[in-house]
Amino acid sequence: MKNLLLLLLLSLFLFGCAKEHSGLNPQDEFLNGDVSYGNDPAQTMDVYLPAGRSANTTKFLVLIHGGGWNEGDKSDFTIYIDSLRKRLPDWAFFNVNYRLYHDGNNKFPTQENDVKAAVSFILSKKDSFQVSSRYGILGASAGGHLALLQAYKNSVVQPIAVISYFGPTDLASLYQLSNDPYLQLLLSTLTGTTPSLHSDVYQESSPVQFVNSSSCATLLLHGDKDALVPLGQSQLLKAKLDAAGVVNKLVVYPGQGHGWLGTPLSESFTQVQNFLQVQFP
Repeated sequence: MKNLLLLLLLSLFLFGCAKEHSGLNPQDEFLNGDVSYGNDPAQTMDVYLPAGRSANTTKFLVLIHGGGWNEGDKSDFTIYIDSLRKRLPDWAFFNVNYRLYHDGNNKFPTQENDVKAAVSFILSKKDSFQVSSRYGILGASAGGHLALLQAYKNSVVQPIAVISYFGPTDLASLYQLSNDPYLQLLLSTLTGTTPSLHSDVYQESSPVQFVNSSSCATLLLHGDKDALVPLGQSQLLKAKLDAAGVVNKLVVYPGQGHGWLGTPLSESFTQVQNFLQVQFP
């Protein structure tokens, strides 16, 4: 009876391993939602792995949604995944959720730390996923801010490129120059302070403060009518990147505000595709 039980347990173990292995066969496309990278229910990601991938050659792109650090979901990017995958068919994609600020909980840098943890998780599992360590990171709005922080400040393995759709780059100037009292309230509650009281908190939370000559190639996409995150935020970062000699490009979309549809959005995907293909020869 004991031997029979051992055989049963062994067969279940082997079946489970075989099932997991077959699900990650590099010759097959693999799509899986809500993969956990942490203990909190919000710390999940959707995984898109192309068929025929290789740990030596397959590049990946990390996607970070926006929503003012207190709203939004990875599903905001889901409708665009197919467009990006068609343009970059040999790439893997990881669409990340993170803990949101709410009623005094999950103050910054919780969101920054979650993105760091998500990227570390992907890199730690790259052999299982069959992807290389060559990657890019893309975010929109607050997600652009988080993507830039990850690229310039937090990367143990630096990305080859970072892409920001109208993301904040200098939180102190965003606070000080904003005419939107809601945005100022959001920043002060998110960080727990104001630039005049604790300038160091805002510096530590601002991607522009971490640019140096070794920073990765950067693509900035911004509308010139953005009333929430002004174009000046991307222009400020571009000036810092230029001074440091970092490869970068700022694409300005005339008449566009904070979030786009139609032709501007499609054209921006072309910009992303072309930029990544140059940076990942």
